Amino acid sequence: MYARAAKQYQTVGNQTGVMDADPHRLIQLLIDGALDRMAAARGHIERNEIEQRNKMLNSAIKIISGLQESLNMDAGEVAANLERLYDYMTRRLFEANVKNDAEIVDEVIRLLTEIKDAWDGIRDEALQEMARSGQ
Repeated sequence: MYARAAKQYQTVGNQTGVMDADPHRLIQLLIDGALDRMAAARGHIERNEIEQRNKMLNSAIKIISGLQESLNMDAGEVAANLERLYDYMTRRLFEANVKNDAEIVDEVIRLLTEIKDAWDGIRDEALQEMARSGQ
């Protein structure tokens, strides 16, 4: 599951720390990468740089898809809710790309930032759980 997310992150070009990252950190890197690309896309929208906007939004979509694919659907309702939210974000980014709409990108940035804040907040708990399970 996490190997797929690592591969996805590598394909979008940012390999910093991926090989040494624990599963929790890998998700943090993926989220940061998606946020960086959306912020860049927003700037390209403002400057009407269509090709660069398209590249950055497609890259963000790939990362979010990697996050979606890495979900452990056996984990219950939280994973199911995240799956639906990632799907929504992906659809909205496609729409932002078609419409050249920075407000839609801002919406997805806000949503992903909320996930990032929650994920960052459970780092110590996640590391303890990984230590108990031997990962």
